[in-house]
Amino acid sequence: MEIKFGTDGWRGVMARDFTFDNVRRVAQAIADYLKTKPHKTKARHTVVVGYDRRFQSESFAEEISRVLQANGHTTYLLAETLPTPAISLMTAKLKAVGVVVTASHNPPAYNGVKIKLEGRAAPESVTAEVETFLGRAVPLRDGPVARRSYKKEYLAYLRSQIDPSRFMGKLPRPALIDYMHGAAGGLMGELCGGRNLIEMRAEHDPLFGGVNPEPVDANLKALKERVLAEKALIGIALDGDADRVAVVDDKGRYLTPCQVFPILLDYLIGTRGLKGKIVQSVSMGYLSGRIAQAYGLPFEELPVGFKHVGEQIALGEAAMGGEESGGYAWKGGLPERDGLLTGLLMLEICAKLKKTPSQLWEAIEKKYGKSSFRRVDFHVSKPVADKAVFTAKIQKKLPQKLAGAPIKTVLSFDGIKIILQDDHWLLMRPSGTEPLIRTYAESDSPQKTQTLLEAAAKWVNAHI
Repeated sequence: MEIKFGTDGWRGVMARDFTFDNVRRVAQAIADYLKTKPHKTKARHTVVVGYDRRFQSESFAEEISRVLQANGHTTYLLAETLPTPAISLMTAKLKAVGVVVTASHNPPAYNGVKIKLEGRAAPESVTAEVETFLGRAVPLRDGPVARRSYKKEYLAYLRSQIDPSRFMGKLPRPALIDYMHGAAGGLMGELCGGRNLIEMRAEHDPLFGGVNPEPVDANLKALKERVLAEKALIGIALDGDADRVAVVDDKGRYLTPCQVFPILLDYLIGTRGLKGKIVQSVSMGYLSGRIAQAYGLPFEELPVGFKHVGEQIALGEAAMGGEESGGYAWKGGLPERDGLLTGLLMLEICAKLKKTPSQLWEAIEKKYGKSSFRRVDFHVSKPVADKAVFTAKIQKKLPQKLAGAPIKTVLSFDGIKIILQDDHWLLMRPSGTEPLIRTYAESDSPQKTQTLLEAAAKWVNAHI
């Protein structure tokens, strides 16, 4: 089979695509790539290998560690399951390379491999070069693999960024944390010492309780009901490897990333004094752009994939970034999304501003405008081979108006995004690795958003 790295790693169905033989091929390709990039002080690299709670993830990680070790690289396999951001942290602290066995938010049948460098996702230039080494012979060697625990280091890093002991006791009501049976299970409790915190779905379950570990509205019914039943201040959900986060407000309503990002952004700029360029993936809306403009800060849209956001922060070109799938980062920490860290920031905001999440959103809405955002995915027979061709075909069919409003701008660097005069927008974007065409829309009302999505459905169905 063809092994292809997407926006954040290689993923496949276990026993069909994601097999031990293919995992060894990927591990050997990483090992061979590293041999061509000598470390500044030694011929071989240090590699930290982590894994999530999926079926056989630890066994796959052991196999990767053996292959890397057989190639002469100093390899440390995690002693316990930790969130992906923990491995990113150790790449920065140890000047190491990180390899994580995880399929993130995908269904239980999937698994995958992510590569981390310098505290963030490996850029496309690295993964593309790794792919060129696939297919080489794999030297195998039995024997023990060195294991190390980095949980203390990761928890210490989180506390150094946001110390929950300063505000957890000030919350007027308890907070709910939903681990969705993922890699972060129990860690928020350790961070907060159990104060004002209720944990759910923390136990290990490789089937994720029958719900995909993706923190989106459709998968958070249990959290929304529990928030209301417990009269909780907030519900925070983490995905399978805990680098993404979702928020449910005190009224049991799911807040979209197009609502969460403005809340975080307005606080970091207005209260913490954050300064610098604001960046976001093209699949996000424009309340964040209005906030940046209000504070006199530059604003830029990037292709989908948090590695693009992380790169801008790592290079010092951006102060904060966000993406539609629930990943956020800001300068001062790793240039990497981290669900636990963002969850702590939401708790800090509620405590410091003495507002509930619903009140925080009402304040943003009143000042910067309303947001009704939805995403609809269309399954196709095979992945779209050429995004540029797809985009060109759609662009030729565009009218002068859409949903009764004039088209202001069209962006075509990652799918096709149509922006109307009132900043309502529609994005159609083929997945680079999956047989999906994703459509996104945002307006100031559910009805207008639905109209935009219906227009997208007609164009996509014509393409299919």
